[in-house]
Amino acid sequence: MRRFGKFALVCSVIVALVSSNFRVQASQKRLLTLDDQFTFHKVSDPQISPDGNWIAYTVENTDVKNDTKNKDIYITSWSGSRTLRLTSSKDSEYSPRFSPDGKFLAFLSSRQNSGGTQIWLLNLAGGEAEKISDFKGGVSDFVWSPDSKRLAVIAADPEDSEDNKENKTPPPIVIDRFQFKEDGTGYLGKSRDHLYIFDLATRKANILTPDDFNEYLPSWSPDSKSIAFVTKRGADFDRHNNWDIYVIEAKPGAQAHQLTTFDGPDNDPSWDSRPVWSPDGKLIAYLQGGPQKLIEYAVYRLAVIPATGGTPRLLTSTLDRNVVKPYFTADGKSILFLLEDDGAVHLAKVPVAGGKVERLVAGRRTVSAFNLGRDSRIALLSSTPQEPNEIFTLKGSELRPLSHQNQEIVAQLKLGTTKEISFKSKDGTQIHGFIVMPPNFQIGKKYPTLVQIHGGPVGQYRNEFMFDWQIFTAHGYVVVGVNPRGSSGRGEAFSKAIYADWGNKDAQDILAGVDYVVAQGIADASRLGIGGWSYGGILTNYTIARDKRFKAAVSGASAANILAGYGTDAYVRDYEQELGVPWKNLNKWLHLSFPFLHADRIVTPTLFLCGEQDAEVPLLNSEQMYQALKSLRIDTELIIYPGQYHEISKPSYLRDRLERYLAWYDKYLMK
Repeated sequence: MRRFGKFALVCSVIVALVSSNFRVQASQKRLLTLDDQFTFHKVSDPQISPDGNWIAYTVENTDVKNDTKNKDIYITSWSGSRTLRLTSSKDSEYSPRFSPDGKFLAFLSSRQNSGGTQIWLLNLAGGEAEKISDFKGGVSDFVWSPDSKRLAVIAADPEDSEDNKENKTPPPIVIDRFQFKEDGTGYLGKSRDHLYIFDLATRKANILTPDDFNEYLPSWSPDSKSIAFVTKRGADFDRHNNWDIYVIEAKPGAQAHQLTTFDGPDNDPSWDSRPVWSPDGKLIAYLQGGPQKLIEYAVYRLAVIPATGGTPRLLTSTLDRNVVKPYFTADGKSILFLLEDDGAVHLAKVPVAGGKVERLVAGRRTVSAFNLGRDSRIALLSSTPQEPNEIFTLKGSELRPLSHQNQEIVAQLKLGTTKEISFKSKDGTQIHGFIVMPPNFQIGKKYPTLVQIHGGPVGQYRNEFMFDWQIFTAHGYVVVGVNPRGSSGRGEAFSKAIYADWGNKDAQDILAGVDYVVAQGIADASRLGIGGWSYGGILTNYTIARDKRFKAAVSGASAANILAGYGTDAYVRDYEQELGVPWKNLNKWLHLSFPFLHADRIVTPTLFLCGEQDAEVPLLNSEQMYQALKSLRIDTELIIYPGQYHEISKPSYLRDRLERYLAWYDKYLMK
């Protein structure tokens, strides 16, 4: 407590507001508007201080005037009585991490033109944050050593030499890699992400892994002598997805040794789930995926392996659900983790020796992050359909709200009511999803209805706050979100049911959801819309090519001519695993391209949108479908967001996209 006392003198103290301060009479509440889009605060990344008395977290806000997003770091006392805003610069600060001795808080930022993303250090006894690193390629990850003397750092090679930077004419782009694109990066060259150790006393960094590979997700041994990390190696690592865990002594010149040998992804970095050591340093817990052939359809299971090598043990082999972010309890007897289930994400625990999985936080909510502190204190990030993400504390069975970043705005609003639904598809398969009723819903009235499709395809709609769904309902629509086959949360067989068969069973499931809400007397069958982004847009294309009932469609970052997409995006490895190469399996590629090759079956007016620099589902895919419908004289538009990648990030474009969704649907469904 004393360490924060001095610092509080130079920080604004924000007293946690009592919920009664925000009480608004029902008659005073209002509908959500587009102007509210950037009023909400995005809360993330809870971290408990070593003494257990404070929780640090990140809050993202939008600067509408400058058309930017900004992240700041806050800390709140365990009791919730005091909240301090630790950073307030015009640049983002994120990834707050307490030193194990409790003296410092380190974070990442590119503030003050610091030469890319660097590590900053804040003395919690008082003073300004200090930039302590100078990695020319920028820092993407760091972890404190348990003795608080060093950091394990992941930093990239600089993309350009000094000579190239001074050359006004950019040099030619030379490509010689199997996978040569990455969303957010563009064309991939020879830059690699390496593991370094950074000494706090000398402020010097030493590279541990200078070889020509990428390393991710470092994790220190309890004695601060070794580091586990994740990497993918081999003569041509772009061609496979065989991630493994390696261990290396934390000293220059040490040689890394391979720990896991499963022929598949051990701790795939795309899950952002760090391998972790047991308190006694004898075990490492991690995620084991499935065979490489199953790619994203495989369920990821919790495994432990001796830190010196040996045979791994799967602790969730019979669970048939994805698990992420393992964390050993202080006594080393159990592992906490996040458990993805049907329409929800729980905080769960399993004995290291093996046994029954216990759900510590279950119910119809989504827990997306957590951190374990002393005395079994847990801080977690959670959302429900009526409440955006906030920080909660958990001790025993008590779940207590800690942050209140969105309490004021939520208290002002009349929100749509979300209910879970279940129905049978054409072949009798049970399908689950959500329906959101408008705030002033009237029983017996039939509403214009929007069917929303999630991306992935391996992903799911969950019990969490969805601004776009709420803005649709505030506008008078019923929203139906279906988790068709291909979705996660229902086991591996459910996910892989669409393997190499896109737009078939999953499209049947979507249409069954429409039939269900029409039969319930809720949806107006003459005013149906459909839409989605990424695979949600792809499945939209498949669905409107199969069924003519939709009066309007929105297809974001989508594809329809799958054959033409080969070699143009970041997923060549996945395509070849699932579909084979086009010159050997042409019929399969042509079959999956039917929304484009049979575009003449489409009668639905469709709005296409895409980021100009999208490398996951490149713009050419949307251009082709737009051109096809234009040729057929079907009402269509193509919206291109300059400089944007697969996920649109610029605030003004995010607002523009929602405005266009509403205008397009209104044009055809609000007659």
